[in-house]
Amino acid sequence: MTALQTFTTVPTALSDLDPYRFPAMFDHDLPEEPRTAHGDMDMDSGDYTLPAPAPASRLPLPLEPEDRRRLDLHAALTTAGIAPLPGDLAAIEALCRLDDATHIALQRWITRIV
Repeated sequence: MTALQTFTTVPTALSDLDPYRFPAMFDHDLPEEPRTAHGDMDMDSGDYTLPAPAPASRLPLPLEPEDRRRLDLHAALTTAGIAPLPGDLAAIEALCRLDDATHIALQRWITRIV
């Protein structure tokens, strides 16, 4: 066969398309799977997504300002891609004892938000 072959039949509807070559075409036709108590399963990775926490089931334990600053500082360092070394924990403790205005400036410096 040396010439370009043309096909005489063309798909006339979405149902004529091959589901193995076009798998996304038929996703809307699938029945929705029931949710489990653990959430939905991600078929690609095999992990379950956790359901959103119920606000009524949370414990009413307020964080101390120093603990909140420590969590915020660790979150800012993680977001910036900076992993604190074990020897840095004393410095983090000292920084968390500072006031809120200083801590906000520190987070701004870490995340480079102006």
